[in-house]
Amino acid sequence: MSQAQAHPEAVLLERAIGGWRGMFDSGLPAVVFVAVYLLNGRVLQPALIAALGAGVVILVWRLIRRQPLTQVLAGFAGVAISAYVSSRTGEARDFFLWGLIVNVAYGSAFLISLAVRWPLMGVVVGAITGDPTGWRRDPELRRIFAAATWVWVLVFGGRILVQVPLYLAGWVGALGTAKIIMGWPLFLFGAYVTYRLLRPVFAQRRSAEAAAEGPGDPSAQKST
Repeated sequence: MSQAQAHPEAVLLERAIGGWRGMFDSGLPAVVFVAVYLLNGRVLQPALIAALGAGVVILVWRLIRRQPLTQVLAGFAGVAISAYVSSRTGEARDFFLWGLIVNVAYGSAFLISLAVRWPLMGVVVGAITGDPTGWRRDPELRRIFAAATWVWVLVFGGRILVQVPLYLAGWVGALGTAKIIMGWPLFLFGAYVTYRLLRPVFAQRRSAEAAAEGPGDPSAQKST
């Protein structure tokens, strides 16, 4: 039995923790952007150059350390898009527009999945275990996956509720601070809450399966 099939909730948490690098990779250039923009007389171009430079440094560092490129490239792509949009509009606040759009997209996807009774967390965990739809036959799993999906609706929805008014007001410093605080720390918190929701259910099922197999079952010994 593979690790994903045996402990899907642990695999989900592990991948989420690995995914924080992408949040960090897009968060650090935002810090650099806000710092340079505010300390340099609110001049846009040097702040954009500094943010892109920070993104390049992170990309090179990840390559040197031979870390997985998926999160690295995703983080750098987000920074590049943000810088491009802001340079085209000439508005510093638009450096954060792409991030807001991404949060709206993710939040909407999670919310729609609840509306159509296909909680997105169930689909994700099902994909990890290799059984994308089997969880739908279990009412308890459907309930737990719906609760876990609501966690992520709140994560993305919270970012939108806080950051959109700051964006509309043009408060670049406050918007950058909110992005940092509600970035990877909130992401990891959501991942941990999801893990805590899923762990008891899967642990109970593993115990029931082990008891049903019995200590003398060769297949049970083989899987340990």
